[in-house]
Amino acid sequence: MTEVIINYWAVLACGVASVILGFAWYGPLFGKKYMQLQGVTEADVEKYKKDKKMRNKMMRNYFLTFALALATAYAFANFLGFAEIVYGVSGMSCAFMVVSLSFLGFVLPATSNLVFFDKKNWEWWFLVNGYYLVQLLLIGTILTMWV
Repeated sequence: MTEVIINYWAVLACGVASVILGFAWYGPLFGKKYMQLQGVTEADVEKYKKDKKMRNKMMRNYFLTFALALATAYAFANFLGFAEIVYGVSGMSCAFMVVSLSFLGFVLPATSNLVFFDKKNWEWWFLVNGYYLVQLLLIGTILTMWV
């Protein structure tokens, strides 16, 4: 069995980068559109800011998001290690293929069910899946370029 060596600093960087991407994606880039698609108003946001329980819940959610990003990066790093990916430029092309196949094979089918059964609309689906695709590409880039 192949021994996989994980660069935990790279995994940590992926987690931090994912959280930063999430702040940007669901903030200045697409935040207003996402709120509209979720049925959240500015008044709701102001109400949430004043509610200590809601603020605590949001902080918990940010922490969980970070933890899940670490798990994603760790799993991706293990996959690259088991596949004996050569890091650097060749690693980037392989990471792109891994991201493409993972995204097409796992993320898109799973999130499509949210449209089919949870009554989310396709605009929401494209916005959320755009984030997932960029996040996976970011993680793949960090892991394969971090030598």
